[in-house]
Amino acid sequence: MEVLKKEDVLRVIEGKGAAKRIPLLYDIWIYDNVFENDAGKRNAWLEQYPCDVDEVFLQMPGMTEGPKEDPDFYWAAPGKHSLEGRGLDAQCLIEDWEDAGEFYDTFPDPKSPALILGKKEKDGRYLLGRWWYCFFERLWSLRGMENALTDFYLYPEEIHRLFTRLTDFYMRIMERTKEELDVDGFFVSDDIGTQTAPFFSLDIFREFFKPYYKKLIDKAHELGTHFWLHSCGNIELFLPDLIEIGLDVIHPIQKNTMNEQEIAEKFGGQICILAGVDVQYLMAFGSAEEVKEEIAFLMKAYGRRDGRLMMTMGNGSTSDWKIQNLKALYEASLYPVIEGSGKE
Repeated sequence: MEVLKKEDVLRVIEGKGAAKRIPLLYDIWIYDNVFENDAGKRNAWLEQYPCDVDEVFLQMPGMTEGPKEDPDFYWAAPGKHSLEGRGLDAQCLIEDWEDAGEFYDTFPDPKSPALILGKKEKDGRYLLGRWWYCFFERLWSLRGMENALTDFYLYPEEIHRLFTRLTDFYMRIMERTKEELDVDGFFVSDDIGTQTAPFFSLDIFREFFKPYYKKLIDKAHELGTHFWLHSCGNIELFLPDLIEIGLDVIHPIQKNTMNEQEIAEKFGGQICILAGVDVQYLMAFGSAEEVKEEIAFLMKAYGRRDGRLMMTMGNGSTSDWKIQNLKALYEASLYPVIEGSGKE
């Protein structure tokens, strides 16, 4: 089936009308691990189906060492080169804020050649530039989760200092990416919700996150692009504020953390929803028929005549995903049978 053009996706995101079918971005989250870690098998299988958005993954700095293209492109201050023996959320590159001077003195350079690897040829599709770990995820990766959750109360000035530097860094990256690749949107991750509620209060969000997200969103719009946010967990509390500051696309409205129909009724006309298919149960343990039922449910819940809906996975694949479920996913998405959709 023919892929959608950039103009189709632009119209859907901006609520200016649905395309001839819902834009599909499943391949972004389908990794080699589903195909015995064979990239060739993965690519050959996916060639059967359309992907309506192209992407380039921006290479962010390493934690304690840089990539081969720029060995100095990493976050740690010089001399801190081991995080072995610690869990992912317990790693700490800034042990004490009083000693953060060296970290800022050697802050990664957004002009690094490692950021953008090669020229991306545009093929008529919407082109997305994406990076993972924005503000909260970058904070806990530098300070460890326990410190990150208490720093808002104990060291608020340091949070603002860090987020200001990160914002400046990200905005320069966005400018470079637009200049060099002419992207149409930016997609970042920041998991600010748990399975049952946000990580922090609305007051904390409004003081420490909202102003910096707004700067990135404003920069994206200044560049003539969209801003997309991936955030797992229940983030319903933050959605009105994210919409207020102009967020264009939200992903994934995670299954079993929020009520899809309620989210669609409250916010469906104000923001484009990149609906994420459940990955915690469905793709590995569900049946092909359950997959088809879920696709029909999501399309009915979120479908609108003005667009505002795209489809993808809720998160990345694991090796236990069933191929028959992937087949069912695409078949149900490309040839939907839906009753009662088409809300204004």
